Amino acid sequence: MPRPRELKITLKPVQLVLCIALGLWLGALAIALSLWLAGRLLPEAVQPLSQVIVPPAATSTPETAQQSQMFEQYKQILRNQELQQAEEQAESSVRNLSNPKCQFWLQQNRTAPTEKSRALVLEFCK
Repeated sequence: MPRPRELKITLKPVQLVLCIALGLWLGALAIALSLWLAGRLLPEAVQPLSQVIVPPAATSTPETAQQSQMFEQYKQILRNQELQQAEEQAESSVRNLSNPKCQFWLQQNRTAPTEKSRALVLEFCK
């Protein structure tokens, strides 16, 4: 049966260090060249910072006011949905059926929903 070959590795630390240094230097050079080419080929894609930043006086246009109002409505709808889900979860929880404070505030919130009653439902019906 033939004898298995042995692989002998000789470690030359100076050569290894020089190869790693050369690789790092070439990598940095490649990145710099890529960025330079991208900057030359796409100058109109990169806007100057003064064009991107809008002064505060220009933000009070009717369009931005309408967008702000729509965003506030969206946030209110999300809050209402979260509260409704929390209330439904509180009502369906078996543990809350034996909690008199939870039952009281659930009933209060059903008959006359207010921010206070919703907050107390969330507090007592966990």
